[in-house]
Amino acid sequence: DAIETQIEDGWVKSASGTTLGADDGIGMAAALAILADDSIEHPAIEALFTVDEETGLTGAFGLSGDLLKGRILLNLDSEDEGEVFIGCAGGRDTIIEMDYKKESTATNQSAYSVKIYGLNGGHSGDDIHKGYANANKLLNRILWQADKNFGIHLNIFDGGNLRNAIAREAYAIVTVAEDHASEFEKLVADFENIFKNEYHKTEPNLAVKLDKQETPASVIDKDNFTKLINSLYSCPHGVIAWSQDIENFVETSTNLASVKFTDDKIVVTTSQRSSVASALDNVCNMVAANFYNVGANVKHTDGYPGWTPNPDSEILDVAKISYKTLFGKEPKVLAIHAGLECGLIGEKYPGMDMISFGPTIKGAHSPDERLKIDTAKMFWDYLLDILKRTPKA
Repeated sequence: DAIETQIEDGWVKSASGTTLGADDGIGMAAALAILADDSIEHPAIEALFTVDEETGLTGAFGLSGDLLKGRILLNLDSEDEGEVFIGCAGGRDTIIEMDYKKESTATNQSAYSVKIYGLNGGHSGDDIHKGYANANKLLNRILWQADKNFGIHLNIFDGGNLRNAIAREAYAIVTVAEDHASEFEKLVADFENIFKNEYHKTEPNLAVKLDKQETPASVIDKDNFTKLINSLYSCPHGVIAWSQDIENFVETSTNLASVKFTDDKIVVTTSQRSSVASALDNVCNMVAANFYNVGANVKHTDGYPGWTPNPDSEILDVAKISYKTLFGKEPKVLAIHAGLECGLIGEKYPGMDMISFGPTIKGAHSPDERLKIDTAKMFWDYLLDILKRTPKA
């Protein structure tokens, strides 16, 4: 059904509690409007529409290598007016499975749940450089230190959810000998203060909650518990390398996304990103080697390719001249540490000269999505001017 829209304070929004669909309905609308208007000046053009960009890039993956004739791509799928993107990260997931056995809980044990919550979380590409805490890493620090100090046992560890999100919550149920219970309680309280001090700027709402629990009937075997907390402690997380070509742009990163228990396995999901293919291979191998050390099974997903920035792009030069002419200032030239279809298209069409731009959209993928109306006009004028200036051959 058609989206019911409303205008509020200079923004167009959905009036019916759904997402607006401006990402990337506005790009599609612009392409269709150009195709429908014979008065617009442009070189020979093709309009490419793909499905499922948000949920797996399946349309771009299915694109044949001989469909397109053009070798200049204007990707109308960015969300901040005044910014021109010339690169993006490729990505791959590394998924780890560790076996474990259940053992009967020893006598004279006190049981607790330990929960980390109140963190920002965030997108594992867009937010990985912002200094946010990872709940899986924080919780594991507590467990590792408690086990080292006086020995504990683990019933369950559950942290994070989405593969492309920084874990904002995690909890574990553990047992500790009754004569060490008060020491354990103090250690957890001390760690809450430590974490709040370490993240006093970036995680103001960080909290650690400790609750007594009914003692579980079983815990995981000590050998695999030790392997788990050691490998989680040493597993890399965060920015691995910054771009040498674009200032303040993350080139390579990795995210310890989630830790989940099944009946007989522990599944750890991680995701890696890089705009340099060899660096993506390297960081994936780094994570894999960490878990190979404890005998875990490791597999990598196929992932998607990155788009290596080309500051000498000819269409970028055109776009910069156009923006300066229209608006009297230089556009920001950036790359994004997340996936765009440009990476896949560039892989299928080597040498494709590409830029990505769009109007200002906030809250994409949510009922709060909104498009700033005055930037839509700027986006349209900018697109037509670039087409006018683009070489005809």
